[in-house]
Amino acid sequence: MRKLFEIGGLVAAALLIAFGVAAIVMGFSGRSTVGSELKQQQIVGTPDMTPAAIKAEAQKAGLKNVSLPTCTVAGKAVNDGATARCFAQYMRIHSLEATGGYVYSQMGMYLAKPDAPKSQLMPGGGTDNAQYAQVDPKTGRPASNGARNIWVTETALTTALNTSYMATQIALFGIVVGVALLLSGIGFAILAIGGALRNPETAVKLFAKRTAKTVGPTPVPTA
Repeated sequence: MRKLFEIGGLVAAALLIAFGVAAIVMGFSGRSTVGSELKQQQIVGTPDMTPAAIKAEAQKAGLKNVSLPTCTVAGKAVNDGATARCFAQYMRIHSLEATGGYVYSQMGMYLAKPDAPKSQLMPGGGTDNAQYAQVDPKTGRPASNGARNIWVTETALTTALNTSYMATQIALFGIVVGVALLLSGIGFAILAIGGALRNPETAVKLFAKRTAKTVGPTPVPTA
């Protein structure tokens, strides 16, 4: 039975080591893939992508109650998850500046007619009612709200950038888990090869003797 336990310990150790190595390799591969994909986009931070510069722009645009970025990517290439997330934060502020501080849900999908009733207007401008929308002379259809389209584009791009950041974090977590599995497997292997399961009674006795020496004899009270 003990021999079976030893074999089981070695098998478990081998599996843990294999899973650990695989997790580490996959983690580094994932981070490398994200980096290479971002490099292909050739994204570089604009000069205003610093905390001080964006704060001045936000104040000039009249933005209020907006969380401003604290990172810096001005002049830097976006080639990893951290810079991608930082760039996405600045993109959001730029979009708010373009829409007057309004988000997607606050703007109508169409440009409203000048005489459209106030009840048909959205807080951020435009209308969702085609009856009160301006007509595009080229297509003869209701004219779309350009400010709202800016927000749609910004959301799509920032979502992709934030996904890159999330992917790098997951890859990093995989590397950490892989290292933990690898160390656990090595530990199991050392215990199994060292014969920790061969004589468990001896190990218990040895531990008991060491405990007794540490505690020491109980002193006898003197009269």
